[in-house]
Amino acid sequence: MIKKALLLCLAGITLNSCVSKKVFEDLESKYARLRKENRNLTSDLSTAEKDLKKYKSDYEKTLADLEKVTDERDRLTSDYATSKAKIASLEASYNALEANSNASIAENAKKNRELLSELEEKQAALAANQAALDAERKRLEKLQSDLADRSKRIDELESVIAAKDASMRTLRDAISKALTDFEGKGLTVEQRDGKVYVSLENKLLFDSGSWTVGANGKKAVQQLGTVLGDNPDIAVLIEGHTDNVPYTGIGNLKGNWDLSAKRATAIVTILRENKSIDPKNLTAAGRGEYAPVAENDTAENKAKNRRIEVILTPKLDEVTALLKDIN
Repeated sequence: MIKKALLLCLAGITLNSCVSKKVFEDLESKYARLRKENRNLTSDLSTAEKDLKKYKSDYEKTLADLEKVTDERDRLTSDYATSKAKIASLEASYNALEANSNASIAENAKKNRELLSELEEKQAALAANQAALDAERKRLEKLQSDLADRSKRIDELESVIAAKDASMRTLRDAISKALTDFEGKGLTVEQRDGKVYVSLENKLLFDSGSWTVGANGKKAVQQLGTVLGDNPDIAVLIEGHTDNVPYTGIGNLKGNWDLSAKRATAIVTILRENKSIDPKNLTAAGRGEYAPVAENDTAENKAKNRRIEVILTPKLDEVTALLKDIN
């Protein structure tokens, strides 16, 4: 889907070369669009739940209407019985008067015809109400069927989302366990918004101004790669971040953004050594100084901002398909 297309696009970027600012701006835009899509999915789920409540309300209203129609049918049936009784009585009177007076017979015949006409009208009204009742019953049955189907899809969607959350918790725990040796050394692992974030401060990975990963940092990335190799359905975004101190190192780097991109690419290069990781799932991005986690007002906060973030996202193709079915 959209996200998969973005991953395929990003995977085509040459990992060991400098990337132009425009490309990175495009990447940042596509990444923001992906995050928006994730929020839209959450919004769609909320809308589907509201629709379910509306269908339930419509169902209850239909039941009330059905009760009113049933009451009207019962009333007409009672009128019909009363009319039949009147006809029987009139027929008896007609038979009695027929021998006594032609005039009385004619009058009673007129009344009889009027009552018969009234009866026919009531019978027609009863038939019309019965037809309306049948139509309403069919509509109600279809509404119940649609409601049941939608409820089933929502249950499936909730089940899939819960399963993905559980899977991401398991992934987070596996990463924390694999990187236990690096706790307290600039490493944090957390889960939020359905994703797992692995943050490694640059002091664990790089020397100042360098994008060469040190031995200790390489070990941490390799251990992370072992866990990722066991989870082929996870998209892996590696973001490089710097503080706001301008880059003054040697070489042909153009600044902090270029440095952050090279550092992200260096992490991807190590992960690609693990043949269990599909390169299509890997994306390297440089964010420069523009996504800090703390104010750049102290040495400690600047150290927090100089980091590599590995963002692990579950593939949402199944969730997207279920949302289309609900809509």
